[in-house]
Amino acid sequence: MSEIILVNITGKDRPGLLTRITGVLAEHDLNVLDIGQAVIHDYISLGLLVEIPAPQQASSMIKDLLFTGHELGIEVRFRPTTLEAYEEWVHEQGKSRYVITLLGRKLSAAQISRVAAVCSANNLNIDVITRLTGRPSLLNPAQMPKASVQMTVSGHLADEAAIRGQLLPLSMEIGVDISFHADDIYRRNRRLVVFDMDSTLIQAEVIDELAKEAGVGAEVSAITAAAMRGELDFRQSLTRRVGLLAGLPATTLETVAARLRLTDGAELVASTLKRLGYKIGIISGGFDYFGRRLQTQLGFDYMHANQLEISEGRLTGRVLGEIIDGPRKAALLREIAAAEGLRLEQTIAVGDGANDLPMLSIAGLGVAFHAKPVVRQQASSAISDMGLDGLLFLIGIREREILLPA
Repeated sequence: MSEIILVNITGKDRPGLLTRITGVLAEHDLNVLDIGQAVIHDYISLGLLVEIPAPQQASSMIKDLLFTGHELGIEVRFRPTTLEAYEEWVHEQGKSRYVITLLGRKLSAAQISRVAAVCSANNLNIDVITRLTGRPSLLNPAQMPKASVQMTVSGHLADEAAIRGQLLPLSMEIGVDISFHADDIYRRNRRLVVFDMDSTLIQAEVIDELAKEAGVGAEVSAITAAAMRGELDFRQSLTRRVGLLAGLPATTLETVAARLRLTDGAELVASTLKRLGYKIGIISGGFDYFGRRLQTQLGFDYMHANQLEISEGRLTGRVLGEIIDGPRKAALLREIAAAEGLRLEQTIAVGDGANDLPMLSIAGLGVAFHAKPVVRQQASSAISDMGLDGLLFLIGIREREILLPA
């Protein structure tokens, strides 16, 4: 009967190390049942689970590997594994797998420990940890540092909502965003990302800016804030706010557009997603005049927003066509996904207000961006302190893979 041995190698990494180690195994004609490797600060941890067809080969293989390890200055350890234990491990491949992403300005041992404790309490095993952001310099620290790691975990969860309910308050308590979602085929094949516009792609609520020009800023801002908190029906609130803009010269739209500023990271996100082949879109309860400018500037494939009625060079105080509210946002996401031949699981939606919740809830990944509490509590993921480029880490893109704007 064949013998199964776990070979664990640690020490300073160097080019050709794996070649030497597997070369020894090849000389003994061994089968590799599993292999895994991690390198941290030039030190390697390499594990190989090998099958030895004839038990008498084991001592010879061990001797040769120990000699090679001595030559390379690395430590080699061996642990026999029974066939029963191996087969039990094989059957555990049916466990569900999940991805937990931590995202913040810095990551401390305490923060990682608290998240790991939640995993342990829910019988989830942490299989792989990957650093997504680059190595931070201690001599020349970045003005706006980024820190993100991704954990792949496995286990049998009775209720995914329950662990999300544990991670949300923990996220707020320890000051780091924590994303939790299934590691399935759709996570690796998402192809469409849609964004809200106001306070997501741009650093303002446009209707509030227009209201300032019309001299009704305080009144409109109060209605806007209540609507974003979910305290007012969006359609009614928009109708009331737009009504207060009646008589405003249409030229004011250009005045306001000229002073709008993109959210930090918006240009980087758009250019990276486009170059990676994603379709990107705007689905906004704001206004199409500003949405079209963003579409041209950042290369969005789709743009849906409300249209202000203009007559004789002035705003009439009315909106043309169907108002884009929360349910309409969700419907538009469905329409765009269908037009691209995608399942909703292959979509990502990003927004900050209560009217974004319907589209966040049906997307494969719903991201609350610098969001109101009611939105963050219901979204599957959140970005609270970083720029919009934090989305790229939630998708699983490493910082070294992010493409700078051309």
